[in-house]
Amino acid sequence: PAQIKAVYWNASWKDTYKPRFTIGIEDDVTNLSLETEGKLDSAPAGTTACKFWGLGADGTVGANKNSIKIIGDHTDLYAQAYFAYDSKKSGGVTVSHLRFGKTPIKSTYLINQADFVACHNESYITKYNMVQDIKPGGTFLLNCQWEHEELDKHLPGQVKRYIAENNIKFYTINGVKIGKEIGLGNRINTVLQSAFFKLANIIPIDDAIKYMKDAATASYSKKGDAIVKMNHDAIDAGCQQVHEVKVPASWKKCKDTPMGMPAAKCADKTLQDFVNNIQIPCNAQEGDKLPVSTFTAMADGTFPQGSAAFEKRGIAVDVPAWNGDNCIQCNFCSYVCPHAVIRPVVMTDAELKKAPKLAQEKAVAMTGMPGYNFVMTMSALDCTGCGSCVNVCPGKKGNKALSMMPLETQLAEQEVFNYGLTLAEKPEVFEKFKATTVKGSQFKQPLLEFSGACAGCGETPYAKLITQLFGDRMYIANATGCSSIWGGSAPSTPYTVNKEGKGPAWANSLFEDNAEYGYGMYLAQSTIRNRTIAKVLELSKTTKAAALKKACEEYLETVDDGEKNSPATDNLIAALKKTKNKATEEILKDADYLRKKSMWIFGGDGWAYDIGFSGVDHVIAQGQDVNIFVFDTEVYSNTGGQSSKSTPTGAIAQFAAAGKEVKKKDLAGIAMSYGYVYVAHVAMGADYNQCIKAIHEAESYHGPSIIIGYAPCINHGIKGGMSIAQTEEKKAVQAGYWHLYRFDPRLKAEGKNPFILDSKAPTADYKDFIMGEVRYNALARQNPERAEKLFGKAVQNAKDRYDYLLRYAKLYNTEEK
Repeated sequence: PAQIKAVYWNASWKDTYKPRFTIGIEDDVTNLSLETEGKLDSAPAGTTACKFWGLGADGTVGANKNSIKIIGDHTDLYAQAYFAYDSKKSGGVTVSHLRFGKTPIKSTYLINQADFVACHNESYITKYNMVQDIKPGGTFLLNCQWEHEELDKHLPGQVKRYIAENNIKFYTINGVKIGKEIGLGNRINTVLQSAFFKLANIIPIDDAIKYMKDAATASYSKKGDAIVKMNHDAIDAGCQQVHEVKVPASWKKCKDTPMGMPAAKCADKTLQDFVNNIQIPCNAQEGDKLPVSTFTAMADGTFPQGSAAFEKRGIAVDVPAWNGDNCIQCNFCSYVCPHAVIRPVVMTDAELKKAPKLAQEKAVAMTGMPGYNFVMTMSALDCTGCGSCVNVCPGKKGNKALSMMPLETQLAEQEVFNYGLTLAEKPEVFEKFKATTVKGSQFKQPLLEFSGACAGCGETPYAKLITQLFGDRMYIANATGCSSIWGGSAPSTPYTVNKEGKGPAWANSLFEDNAEYGYGMYLAQSTIRNRTIAKVLELSKTTKAAALKKACEEYLETVDDGEKNSPATDNLIAALKKTKNKATEEILKDADYLRKKSMWIFGGDGWAYDIGFSGVDHVIAQGQDVNIFVFDTEVYSNTGGQSSKSTPTGAIAQFAAAGKEVKKKDLAGIAMSYGYVYVAHVAMGADYNQCIKAIHEAESYHGPSIIIGYAPCINHGIKGGMSIAQTEEKKAVQAGYWHLYRFDPRLKAEGKNPFILDSKAPTADYKDFIMGEVRYNALARQNPERAEKLFGKAVQNAKDRYDYLLRYAKLYNTEEK
């Protein structure tokens, strides 16, 4: 409204009139923007405005949709709702804007002056200026675990002062405690919805409770009676456990305290300026206020890598705590962590002496390496609290080395984690534990960290592992979808660099052409590289400098070996710099292209099986050295859970609400039919070793490769939640729902069987497995007869699939004989 008002002001002032102008931005480059002053509320008198700040996947948006329907259906009030999301997956910020009143509402803009504001996550209170949107005399509801006396300590000064000066009615509720007691975990939406109706007093509370319970039954009945009952209990508790805070007069004298992300300080000035000038304001929901000139430094469209490390969102309720006495140093926890927040660190005695006191107290002797110390570090403020690490921890004699503890009790761990980042990788560690093993890989720095993926994500552990193995020489072409959102979720970038400044070069392309896009990236860099290799070859023949000649020959010998070529390239560049002439200068101009690059194409099943399939098929058919990784969630995860050609028989999804009729497409089989494509089917949680082996084999193969990784998703509705995503992968393989295998063309050239079936015959019941996921068991409740029919087909499909794979293995065995 203020921007529209500025248009009328512009027309009325002859001396400053601008015939051409822009609104909604501060354009200090062309100076065509119109100035606005203050806030303007043009909604009809008597309209009640409410804002709700929620955490993605906590159910806030769903609860508010129900709330606006209840108000619209059971009162004579007009109702309106807008929902704003950030670009993170679950765990990002959501803001619900609700209006209702006795006259029609035509306010086509978001709320900036509210009668009621609710904050559903306590970490937000120090990040966003939300109470300043409350009108004098309005109401503020804060979901927090703080007792009344703790509020004075935790609330920012400007928040307390605004509440006191404007006579804000202040209430708190411990929704987290209620959610845990009832069994809902972080799904506290109905708790807070009930508190809203209690405080807003729009509908008599007894009636509101009935309407909320009816809405909860309709929303959650497909998830089972137990979930419905939990939500009913949450509604009762939310109404009863709201506490009013007596605002002390002393709050009027409070001084401002720092809010949001702290200013970044780092050696990379480009990164530092980006974080301070763009990322911090955007993350504080102040991005619209940035002037155009701020973005001129990004005129080429590139973002500096590693900015996600500065966010420190602190959104987890509970985070892992490590007990070294129970740790067997397997590194499984780090291997499966979706956000790279838990990492093993090896310290010498000297390094340990300089470490924070907590690290010294927790360190244990390194197994197999006398004189070294082992510490499992954890970035508490980057953790999403999924608990996947605790789930997979084998512990010592059944006693887990990890347990989930409240975030506030583990904040000191951040200093230990930060100290670990300053230590260099130790070559002697990789002599003992190879980087291509499960344990050894986790001593490598992840070059994908702190992404915006859902807590417990099944996709990011694969991508993170790939960056640990090849990240310092990677190109990534990423199809639009979940992997592009958690991979490049503006304004932050989770792909990062090592201490040498090397890391994945990442770019996102359209859904339909990402494979071709990645292939183009490969052709471009390989063309330049091959031209440069030819120059090195010529130089090796003509140079009389012995050291340079040796460096050239060593480089040429390793030119197709990704592991050996990197040190050979470093030696060559050093030798080239010592011998200055026209030939060496020509090569040094393209020095960045000398190392063998690892070209990866990332995307989900919606891309690979459906819309981008023709591109995938075209690229693997070219026989070039590109690697494709498909994050197979069996559904369009990013756009609402629509069915894809990867969705199996019997699963419900958008556009397959009655259960999918036909079976899953055999993408791996299509790729294997070429004979010269490396193909692998993996599930990290089912077999850690097979997963890393397949990734290493695919990358080392000098030809096309495609790996399809099973990736449990929040859309699956797994019983037990995403904390057991890795266990769900294991169950899928045990039940014959997913199979593990590899097809390596190199073996056939050696006269061996190229097809290796890595998983055993199913040992668990297929139907028992699928009934542990809402996408299947909901159909059994809604339409038992159809479910029985489709599940029977699915069981037969799975049996046929395994028989086919067995025949495939035996066929080659027969040929060998």
